[in-house]
Amino acid sequence: MAQAGTKQQPETPPQQAEGEVLEPEVSVGGMWENSIQRLRLLWNARRFMSRAAVAGLLFGTLVAFLLPKRFESTTQLMPPDSQSTSGMAMLAAKIGSGVGAVAGDLLGLKSSGALFIGILRSNTVEDRLVERFGLKKVYGARLDMAARQRLAENTVILEDRKSGIITISVTDGDPLRAAAIAHAYVEELDRLVAELSTSSAHRERVFLEERLTAVKQELDQASKEFSQFASKNITIDIKEQGKAMVDAAATLMGQLIAAESELKGLEQIYTPNNVRVRSVQARIAELRKQLGKMGGKEGTETNSAATGGDSMYPSIRKLPLLGVTYADLYRRTRIQEAVYEALTQEYELAKVQEAKETPSVKVLDAARIPESRSFPPRRRIVFLCTFLALAGAAVFVLGKAGWEKVDAQDPGKLFAKEVFQTVNARMPWAEPNGSRVQAASHKVWERLVRQKDAPQAAEERKE
Repeated sequence: MAQAGTKQQPETPPQQAEGEVLEPEVSVGGMWENSIQRLRLLWNARRFMSRAAVAGLLFGTLVAFLLPKRFESTTQLMPPDSQSTSGMAMLAAKIGSGVGAVAGDLLGLKSSGALFIGILRSNTVEDRLVERFGLKKVYGARLDMAARQRLAENTVILEDRKSGIITISVTDGDPLRAAAIAHAYVEELDRLVAELSTSSAHRERVFLEERLTAVKQELDQASKEFSQFASKNITIDIKEQGKAMVDAAATLMGQLIAAESELKGLEQIYTPNNVRVRSVQARIAELRKQLGKMGGKEGTETNSAATGGDSMYPSIRKLPLLGVTYADLYRRTRIQEAVYEALTQEYELAKVQEAKETPSVKVLDAARIPESRSFPPRRRIVFLCTFLALAGAAVFVLGKAGWEKVDAQDPGKLFAKEVFQTVNARMPWAEPNGSRVQAASHKVWERLVRQKDAPQAAEERKE
C-alpha cells in the first residue's frame, strides 16, 4: 500500500510541475549565483575601486572649491490692492510694447501681479539697473543687450498663484551687490509705476499742478502791483481812510465856525491889536490851513506827499480817484487769492485720489545681505563625484570581466577590436602611417615624452 501510495504521487502533469516548481528554482538560483559572482569580482577589485573613489573625492573637492561663489538675496512684494485694478489696467495700456511681457490684450491680464512682473522684466528697468550698478563692467559685457541678458539670467521673478505674493531673487558674486540689486528692483518698479500712471486722478493732479504754478505767478504779480500803488499813494484802506478824513474835516470845520463866532464877538469889544483878538485870528488861520490840506486844491492830480508836501495822507479830493485804482488792484489780488486757495484744496484731494488709484508697491520682506553662499553646493559635488567615480570603477570591473568571457571569434568582439586599432593607429603615440597630420602629431608627442623622461634619464646617469 505504501508503494502504491508512493507511485501515485508523480501523477501531477509534467508541464505543471516544471512550470510551477522547477523553473523558478533554477532562475532564482542562477540570479543568485550571478550576483555572488559580480560581488566577488568587485571585492577582488576593491583596491582599484578604493583608488577610484579617492580620486573622485579629490576631484570633487577640487572642483567644489574652484567654482566661484554665488550669493542669493530675495525680496517679496505684496500683491497690489484691489482698489487699484482700474488704474493698473490703464497703466498697462499706457506701457504697451514698452515692457515686452506686459504688452498684449488687457482682457488677457490674469492677475494684478502679472503687470508688476512684466514691468520688472522690461528693458527699461534692466537698463536702469545696468547703468546704476555698472553691470557692463561687472559682467565683462561690451553691449547693453549682453549685460541685460546676464542680469536676467541672474534674476528669478515668480508669483504665487494662490496668495499673489511676488518673489524677486538676485544671484551675484558679491553679497552686498546682490542685496542692493534686489532692493533696486523694488525702487525702479515703484518709480516706473508712478511715472507711467494714467489714471483720471493723475491727469487731474497734473493739470491742477500746472494751474497752481500759473495762478501763483499771477497772484505774486497782483500783490506786487497793489503794494507798490498803496506805498506810492499812501493808501491803506480807502473806505476807512476816507471816512476818518471826513470826520476829521467836520471836526475842524466846527472848530473853525466856533472860532469865527468868537472873533466877531471880540472885535466888537477890543481893538484889532488886542492880544486875544490876534490869538483867535491865528487859530482861525491855522484851522483854515488844515482844512485846505485835507481838502486839497482843485485841478491837482497827485497828493501833497507825492508833490513834496508835508501831508502823510492823500486829500479828500483825491480819494475818489485813487479809490478806483485801489479797488481794482485790491479786487484782482483777492480774486487770485481765492482761486489759489480753491486750486490748492482740489490739488490735495487729487493727490489723495491718485494715491488710491495708483498701484502701490508694498514690500513684505526686504532684501537682506546673504550670510551664506547659495552656490556651489560643495558637499553635494564631492559626494556626487565620489559616487560617480565608484560607480564608474564598478562598471569598468564588471564590463572588463564580461568582455573577457566573450569568445575571441565573436563578430562583435572582432569589430570592436578593429575599431579600437583603427582609432589607436591615429593617436599621436602611434607610428606614422604616411599621413602628414599623423607624422606632425607624432613628433609633438615624442618631444613631450622626451621632456618628461629627461629628468629620470639624468638621475640614472648620475647613479
